[in-house]
Amino acid sequence: MRKRKNNSLQIESVVETSASQTAVETPFLTGALPGVTGSDGLGGSLIVLEGTDGSGRSTQISLLTEWLESNGFAVQTMGLRRSSLVARDIDSLLARNTVTRLTLALMYATDFFDQLEHNIIPALRSGMVVLADRYTYTLIARGAVRGIDREYLHGVYALALRPALTFWLNVSSEVAFEREFKKSHAISYWEAGRDMSLSSDLYQSFIRYQGMIKREFEYMSRRHGFVELDAEGPVREINAELRKRIAKILKIKATRYKPSSALAHLWR
Repeated sequence: MRKRKNNSLQIESVVETSASQTAVETPFLTGALPGVTGSDGLGGSLIVLEGTDGSGRSTQISLLTEWLESNGFAVQTMGLRRSSLVARDIDSLLARNTVTRLTLALMYATDFFDQLEHNIIPALRSGMVVLADRYTYTLIARGAVRGIDREYLHGVYALALRPALTFWLNVSSEVAFEREFKKSHAISYWEAGRDMSLSSDLYQSFIRYQGMIKREFEYMSRRHGFVELDAEGPVREINAELRKRIAKILKIKATRYKPSSALAHLWR
């Protein structure tokens, strides 16, 4: 197993305040996660794939995992609602739609930081590559379109590690709807932003909601320097571009890849 240094990972402070306050007004805590200091040598690399529902993140994560492992890297994946602490509670609240917007945002933050402390940091400390199927940016975008102050949300996630590389898989809302409906022949309440009462029509609600999320990604892409990729093309072409950019930071010389029979159905 090969281990690569990534000096771009940094740990910032966290803010705890009411949603009405901005990051400038808030006193930042000087501590970090338990057992972690800013001088920690985290030898792994954190790579994030962001995008709206239907952007193809999960497909690319599966393909990249196999490619990286075939090149001798150990890979850890992460995503939303995967912590052992609150993931089931979030699922239950979403199913019953019995939660306020701010409470839901803070539940997702709890889910994220539990994974950060118990999964992401240990993996990076062991020299693994962590592939994130969405990161704090999705959580900030979802909260912002629901009226929670942007700077407050950025403050909540100020403690999060900065990724070595963040990709934004950009697709139109119309393409996203087609993909999501084709996958499960249904659109979920939350994917369509039905809690925001944007439209009585499911399709229009989805288009408007995902468009709002996309505008937040546009803002954060400028703020954080995302690598934006047009994700409406063939999977293999998008994957080739991802491999090329990842290979550069991980110093992988050979970027050629053909998926195994288990993943061949994704290669289109």
